[in-house]
Amino acid sequence: MSEHPTPPRPSDNAAGAVAEQTAEAEQASAEVLRKVDSSSRFRTNLGWWAWVIGGVSIVFTLYHLYAALERPFNTWMHSSLHLAGATALIFFLYPASKRLLDAPASGNRVADVLIGRGKGIPWYDVLLGLAGLGCNLYVFFDYTRLVSNSVQILGYSDLDFFVAVLGVLLILEATRRCVGMPIVIIAGVALLYGLFGNYLPVFTHSGLSIKDLATNMFLSSGGGIFGTPIQVSANFIFLFLFFAVMLVHTNIGQFFNDLAFRLTGRFTGGPAKAAVVASGLQGMVSGSSVANTVASGSFTIPLMKRAGFKPHFAAATEATASTGGQLMPPIMGAAAFIMAQNVPDLEYNGLIVIAIIPALLYFLGAFLSIHFEAKTSGILGMAKSSLPNGVELLKRLDLLLPLVVIILTLLSGMSPIRAALFGIGTGFVLSFLRKVTRLTLRGFVDLLVSGARTALPVIAACATAGIVAGTVTVTGLGGQLGKGLVDLAGGNFFVVLFMVMIACLVLGMGLPTTANYVVTATIAAPILYNNFDVPLIAAHMFVFFFGILADITPPVCLAAYAGAGIAAANPMRAGVTAVRIAIAGFLIPYVFILEPALLLQGTVPEMLIALITLILGMVGVSAGMAGYFFGSANVIERLLLVASGIALVYPNLWISVVGLIVLVIIAVEQKLRKATTSEQIAKGFAQQKA
Repeated sequence: MSEHPTPPRPSDNAAGAVAEQTAEAEQASAEVLRKVDSSSRFRTNLGWWAWVIGGVSIVFTLYHLYAALERPFNTWMHSSLHLAGATALIFFLYPASKRLLDAPASGNRVADVLIGRGKGIPWYDVLLGLAGLGCNLYVFFDYTRLVSNSVQILGYSDLDFFVAVLGVLLILEATRRCVGMPIVIIAGVALLYGLFGNYLPVFTHSGLSIKDLATNMFLSSGGGIFGTPIQVSANFIFLFLFFAVMLVHTNIGQFFNDLAFRLTGRFTGGPAKAAVVASGLQGMVSGSSVANTVASGSFTIPLMKRAGFKPHFAAATEATASTGGQLMPPIMGAAAFIMAQNVPDLEYNGLIVIAIIPALLYFLGAFLSIHFEAKTSGILGMAKSSLPNGVELLKRLDLLLPLVVIILTLLSGMSPIRAALFGIGTGFVLSFLRKVTRLTLRGFVDLLVSGARTALPVIAACATAGIVAGTVTVTGLGGQLGKGLVDLAGGNFFVVLFMVMIACLVLGMGLPTTANYVVTATIAAPILYNNFDVPLIAAHMFVFFFGILADITPPVCLAAYAGAGIAAANPMRAGVTAVRIAIAGFLIPYVFILEPALLLQGTVPEMLIALITLILGMVGVSAGMAGYFFGSANVIERLLLVASGIALVYPNLWISVVGLIVLVIIAVEQKLRKATTSEQIAKGFAQQKA
């Protein structure tokens, strides 16, 4: 044998370097997520408890797959099991404080045990987890009595009251741990309003006792914690989240990135445009703007920076694209399922068709902003040799099949549950056709565990959002808010629209997509359809859009903060830039309120006219914001471009014509100026040569 080890081959060195870079990028991404995203702050140093939590998680996931096939229990019982397992797992996985996240032992065994430092799960979180499990199983096993006439006649017992209070408190604490404080504060204010709203000088109600409020929130099958949000979470959202997790674990999701870069990478500002397409494709099945920003951004942001984009712009681009992914059918950040329940006579299958045009317009607006910014900075596309191989992509085109199966089964009229199961089955079978996507036994176990853990923040958010919705319903706050806001705006429709937009941006700050939509749809949407002649779907899409855009709107722009963490950029500057890139997203909801034809609530000619003027308006606004149209724009031209864009968007034909004329004039003037400049440069070269 040789004394010295055989030196590695160059290919081994290269592979090792790539693996090392990948590991470093994943670690950096995880650190960024833990800083800005509460749902990523779960324990990893579990010791032997990892086996217990893994086993519970596997059972939790398998139960939901079984329930989707067999439907063994009614909706309330199924929801109680859904929440029971989730609450227990949240307390087992998420510490009470960031400082206790995988905190090492100090050496003082008594203090470590009492506080909860070191490996495993603290004793108090074990008790809280079991208490959460018990409260929800109480509902499951005592279901028959809770829905019987005896409760209606005799009322709830003292034990019912105790379980209800404890159940509500545990849900709020679980949500604080894995979702964050904003939604808990909103729910807390709602509960205080339910208890003491009868003492307020405005928005008063008849008052609720603590027993009535607690039992309404936890022991009611049609409202509160077990209302529509948690029912939808148990029946639909879990399955689609598991579908997204499966795409990631089988590397099928990587194909979306490769396809995006092949399609758009070679054009002006290619890396940024590819990031928009990739994040849009991943966002179709992802449930979080922040998580999508980090997952995609760990790859796309460094690429954009190397292409010449400034760090804050790269961060803002990824945040804008990932946020737009929450608007994209068929899943729309899991809020689509709840929206379909909130709009009578609208099936989920029809909703995803209606939502396509607004979502595509959002991404078109981001494309335009990036294009003009790249023109301003002189950033070209990527070299063809650095793009994914087209032939290889064609060979992997079948990896789109799970998504295609889901969309086609939905459009054929099947239920979302069946569509999700077909998509999961298709993806699972496809994963075995290639080594790179094939699941090992360990990989399959990890898939089941991740499926449960990924759903926990969404489940908690839906439960807490149910408290907000339940309180608004039982106190009649929604109608009073609408009347008060209309009076404050003097009945002016546009002022009310603007105020509802601000309310949605504020209410949506720091909330995950599903809770975001539930809160805005409960509080803000009724203001529009109860007081004005606004179609129900248009009102819900309006608040949904602006609730989602809160993720990139300062001061609490979590997606932009996540992107800034990866790009090493100023977070606030990234947030402001994200608003500029997504400026079309702030215009689109106003247009489909004023022109419902964009939501297929009108004739085809009406839709086409609205679509054309909106796209031209987006071009004008994006060019004005970037300072480039057919050439660099001066201050006056920038102002005129923005003004012409807004005029084109305004739903009045003559005002739109004026906007179009101004846009054409600026285009012609810039073309002539560019031609003159080119001619002068050519003459200068000729003179130098002579």
